[in-house]
Amino acid sequence: MDTILIVDDEKNYLLVLEDLLMEEGYQVVTSESGIGALEILKGHELDVVITDMKMPGMDGMTLLERIHVQYPDLPVIMMTAYGSVEKAVEAMRKGAFDYILKPFKNEELKLTIRKAIDHYQLVCQNRYLTRELQDRYQFSNIIGKSAAMQRIYRLIEKVAPSRATVLITGESGTGKELIARAIHFNSPRAERPFISVNCGALPETLLESELFGHEKGAFSGAVSQRKGRFELAHEGTLFLDEISEMSSPLQVKLLRILQEMEFERVGGSQSLKVDVRVVAASNRDLHIEVAEGRFRSDLFYRLNVVHVPLPPLRERKDDIPLLVNHFLRKYAVGERLCNFRIEPEAMRLLLDYQWPGNVRELENVIERAIILSNGEEIMAKDLPPEVISPKPEVPVREISRAAPSQVGLPQTETALQALPELDPGERLLETGLRPRQMQALDFIRARGFITNKYYSQLNAISERQALRELSEMVDTGMLHRIGKGRACRYVFGPNAENPPNS
Repeated sequence: MDTILIVDDEKNYLLVLEDLLMEEGYQVVTSESGIGALEILKGHELDVVITDMKMPGMDGMTLLERIHVQYPDLPVIMMTAYGSVEKAVEAMRKGAFDYILKPFKNEELKLTIRKAIDHYQLVCQNRYLTRELQDRYQFSNIIGKSAAMQRIYRLIEKVAPSRATVLITGESGTGKELIARAIHFNSPRAERPFISVNCGALPETLLESELFGHEKGAFSGAVSQRKGRFELAHEGTLFLDEISEMSSPLQVKLLRILQEMEFERVGGSQSLKVDVRVVAASNRDLHIEVAEGRFRSDLFYRLNVVHVPLPPLRERKDDIPLLVNHFLRKYAVGERLCNFRIEPEAMRLLLDYQWPGNVRELENVIERAIILSNGEEIMAKDLPPEVISPKPEVPVREISRAAPSQVGLPQTETALQALPELDPGERLLETGLRPRQMQALDFIRARGFITNKYYSQLNAISERQALRELSEMVDTGMLHRIGKGRACRYVFGPNAENPPNS
């Protein structure tokens, strides 16, 4: 909602103008003096100021000069019953948007205000687009030629032109915000704001104010009115990162906004309507969060209109050379830019590494290596120790033959069978399962159940990845989950009367 400040020492005139402009749908604040107007400016985000020219104390011309110094883009409309060509020229020379004479026709005032607000929004929009121009997130900015990334590109192309809410999932560092920006900048909203909020970075009380804004005095420390991210993203896109970190009360409020596109600022009573496209992201499996009662199912289904699952870097290693070259161009500066390269042995180490931090970790590694390198080539010795000598991972087939105590598991009476020499992350064509998941079935045959921790240790992967792969088997009915949290166990499900043999 556009906000107008009216400054006039005639109180009756203020009341008349306030009623007139509120009927037009504007939010109006008033002041009887220039000093009072400057105080209001500190506590409100305004779209236009209308001020009388002749007032006791600080007159309109002085107020115009003060506003122009502190808020150079904010339009000021001057009005006076003492008009003259000289005064009009002086006001325009000092930065007034327009100049009108009392008495004026209501339609003339409305038209002038509308033109001033449209001009102000255009100036703000141009400033925003200028800042964003260098970081336009078109498809060409996303690096990757693997089959997994090609599927992501096709999905973005289909969903970007729509108004649909999008849920992006993937491990930390996979580029969820990059995808969100690509969706925005390839949509009809591309020239409107893209506003980002990290829901996990703020406590609940601050996050509510950040999202919805607050009125002056709404809580301790609220010394001025503030627009929230939903208002700032009007007609654009709001990116809610780490949505799974949002508290239950805020989830309820977010659900209402997604349904109605209407909300109130904290401490306010006036409903504000917005037109915002929401793109949410999470590094957790929201199916599990819903099942364990940490995330509202109705909000999940409202967000999950279109799901964009981002693969971790270890599952698209074909893209590593492309990403390395991109980061070399980004961080190699000056004369080093054209000739900088990476030796084959260093590239081999990068390809062999599992990248738990995904693309973000790779970018940091390349930036560090460029800084530490002596010449124009990244050598193996320039890479960090965890890349040069990663902790050894026991291959799946060796874990099968090893005593359970060797991988931190309880002793079992039945030895597990070895699996074929395949990438443990690839799926077997015959069953659609990964070798790691086949290994889990053998473990369950031996013990009657498996836990997330056992699966993680058995396959030398993170507990988060273990949880994802076990959940896949639960979703297909291969396994059944008993209990909740870390204590839950997995047993054969209804679709595993004759589970496949390794």
